[in-house]
Amino acid sequence: MTTNNDGGNDQTPETVLTDVDHKMDRAIDALKRELSALRTGRATPSLIENIKVDYYGVPTPLNQIASISAPDARAIMVQPWDKAAMKEIEKSLLMSDMGFNPSNDGTNITVPVPPLNTERRQDLVKVLKRKIEDGKVSIRNVRRDGQDRLRKMEKDKDISQDQSRRAQDQLQKATDGHTKTVDQVGAAKEAEILQV
Repeated sequence: MTTNNDGGNDQTPETVLTDVDHKMDRAIDALKRELSALRTGRATPSLIENIKVDYYGVPTPLNQIASISAPDARAIMVQPWDKAAMKEIEKSLLMSDMGFNPSNDGTNITVPVPPLNTERRQDLVKVLKRKIEDGKVSIRNVRRDGQDRLRKMEKDKDISQDQSRRAQDQLQKATDGHTKTVDQVGAAKEAEILQV
């Protein structure tokens, strides 16, 4: 009763739940990538690697036209592969909303990472909370999609009402688990931002 052998719907509640789980995991991975660019007191290449640089008229992520390293906790080193891009890289770093003041020695660009003041930390925590809420919304959207698919399977008589109810309970448990993970990721990042 779970599958149609006439070439129709070959989904089961299990395949829906597995798919939903994968999508929720991807939402958390995307959130972690976004949060890695949120500035803490330490210098890390992820702070600037996605800053767009006008490279011969094409907005290009910095990590595609230069090597980026953090030789110490207070500075990021940028080594452009094409020296002609030096001025544009410097301009993009200055224009970013990160408050950087890069210096150029002709070969490398050094980006000092100033320590965060209390006001800036509070601003970053607000940005963090928005990103955390966006992450939760993504997870809830995946849950809604899963619920719709389960309800359609029940309506099409592919699964019984009991199977649908059990699957929706499991779906809610998966949602709760992923939401809790988002909160943990957010709390860890907040502690990192507030750490003096």
